[in-house]
Amino acid sequence: MCLALPAEIVELKPDNDNAVVSLEGVKKEISLALVEDVDVGDFVLVHVGYALHKVSVEEAKRTLSLMAEAGVLDEEVAEFSQ
Repeated sequence: MCLALPAEIVELKPDNDNAVVSLEGVKKEISLALVEDVDVGDFVLVHVGYALHKVSVEEAKRTLSLMAEAGVLDEEVAEFSQ
């Protein structure tokens, strides 16, 4: 389906242009080229390997909960891991 997904930043790369995010235990390196002022622990909306913007913890958790309730979270996490 290829939705934008909220994921938590768990590591900032030394070049500050990339970060490692975690979504349901799946980690992936992404680009931060489109966002500013993010840090470890922040949640960002990720689409095709890019952070689009920062979202609150509450918004991220609500979105993930709704996706799980709708039965699409597992499919999206699987796609995210590729």
